Amino acid sequence: MNRRGFVGIVILLVLLLSACAAGANPQVDIAPAGGEVAGFWTGLWHGIILPFTFLVSLFSDNVNVYEVFNSGGWYDFGFVMGAGVFLGGSGSGAKRRRR
Repeated sequence: MNRRGFVGIVILLVLLLSACAAGANPQVDIAPAGGEVAGFWTGLWHGIILPFTFLVSLFSDNVNVYEVFNSGGWYDFGFVMGAGVFLGGSGSGAKRRRR
């Protein structure tokens, strides 16, 4: 492949991947009416129940997988930790067995 074709592919990949970038959440650290901002522990719980919530959200417009009114990084960290706990993110299944 010539240099021009390679550069074109790289530019195309950058444009495609930039479309997947997350945007800013204007609701961070703003509590909903009559509620509280979700923090680390709520994020952990939401991560643990992620598979069930996702299935319910497919059939209901009133259920979301992710809490919009959250504390930011700590909620995200808890969410990823909880999802990793339930979905088996330890990587122990990738270990090679020795005989």
